[in-house]
Amino acid sequence: MTELRKRGGGGDHDSTENISDKEADGEDRLGLPGEVEGDGEGEPKADTPEVPPSADNTPECLNKALEGLSSRWKNWWIRGILSLTMISGFFLIIYLGPIMLILVVMSIQIKCFQEIITIGYRVYHSYELKWFRSLSWYFLICVNYFFYGETVADYFGAFVQREEPLQFLVRYHRFISFALYLGGFCMFVLSLVKRHYRLQFYMFAWTHVTLLIVVTQSHLVIQNLFEGMIWFIVPISIVICNDIMAYLFGFFFGRTPLIKLSPKKTWEGFIGGFFATVVFAFIFAYLLAQYQYFVCPVEYDSETNRFAVECQPAEIFVMHEYTLPSVIQNTLRWVRMHLHTLPLVIQNTLRWKTVTLYPFQIHSVALSSFGSLIGPFGGFFASGFKRAFKIKDFADTIPGHGGIMDRFDCQYLMATFVHVYIASFIRGPNPSKVLQQLLALQPEQQLTIFNTLRSHLRETGILPPTGVEGQ
Repeated sequence: MTELRKRGGGGDHDSTENISDKEADGEDRLGLPGEVEGDGEGEPKADTPEVPPSADNTPECLNKALEGLSSRWKNWWIRGILSLTMISGFFLIIYLGPIMLILVVMSIQIKCFQEIITIGYRVYHSYELKWFRSLSWYFLICVNYFFYGETVADYFGAFVQREEPLQFLVRYHRFISFALYLGGFCMFVLSLVKRHYRLQFYMFAWTHVTLLIVVTQSHLVIQNLFEGMIWFIVPISIVICNDIMAYLFGFFFGRTPLIKLSPKKTWEGFIGGFFATVVFAFIFAYLLAQYQYFVCPVEYDSETNRFAVECQPAEIFVMHEYTLPSVIQNTLRWVRMHLHTLPLVIQNTLRWKTVTLYPFQIHSVALSSFGSLIGPFGGFFASGFKRAFKIKDFADTIPGHGGIMDRFDCQYLMATFVHVYIASFIRGPNPSKVLQQLLALQPEQQLTIFNTLRSHLRETGILPPTGVEGQ
């Protein structure tokens, strides 16, 4: 197999570094083995599948402007310019509001699915299975219908109650979703071709793993968004910051390799990216926590037919005073006693015994620690995937960066953590979901719950006793 050219630039960027067939990890063959099937007919032998390397789609104007630079610095500038462009676009999308963010997440999900599925078609040479390509996209539609139908039922309850067809779809949503998937499953069984059984089951598994990785995680991203835009923006910004800072620290100071899966990842980039990301998240959380637009849950207002982001901020977005631990106080006292030449401002800072913070800033330290220490393993996983199939990038959508999946491999892992973190430490019962379930009950059941709740509120003193109520 033709060796892939080593990627230039970036002390902390992924590379497949001249991987040949003999150098592939594990020496495993991922093509279709020539073993004999039960029907007596063998399948074609194939060596480790060859996937064509991504083409260079860098804009011609950039190539001309940077033609005098070495490949290392040329890649550095290309990545830098495109990164700034994408970050600017990200903040523009935030300005456009929640609906645009949801549409962008769904678009990215579809593109990531397409990139991974395309690699599967190339790896297993399944171009002749035209119907199976359509079946993969059918499964994508089914899974999206299931997940986003649940979202509509949870967050658009008032709108659903006004529309009779939607009430039917919501009431039987899971049954309809199962029926749709069952239809795809039956179509897959009926499409099995005698000489391609193993190939078709390879692609069936490939499709479902891709759905698990891409669709499930993108659904969690949107779930986080509805908790408040700050739960969407801060985690994504943490991963972006860590990626950039790890790259910069690795580019300028990287000397010690970190992991064999990504030969250009270095310990210097990993550690430098961690500290820079924690500081960034702490400051960024402070800035966003001041605005209702970012901290309020995203709720659909059925009267105005738009998303509302106005509320009384939750406790984690209200300033609290915290006493510094004695260890930190003693450390500050020691520094103040031994460094008399420090400026007066710094000396006064070292006298602090309490600090005033948003509780969310403390949560941001936990989020940034995960994003810096565990989040990169999503990138390592993607690097291992690319090495297994001897490809440089998932695609060539973004010059200097690769495909969309190359930029969102860590984001999906981060989204899962944030969702679990919110469910474990932040979120309480969802009143809108409880109300929606109550409205779906029979009138007699609703009346029973109403009387029980009224009695409970009177016993706890929230409502006045029966005799006082009419006065």
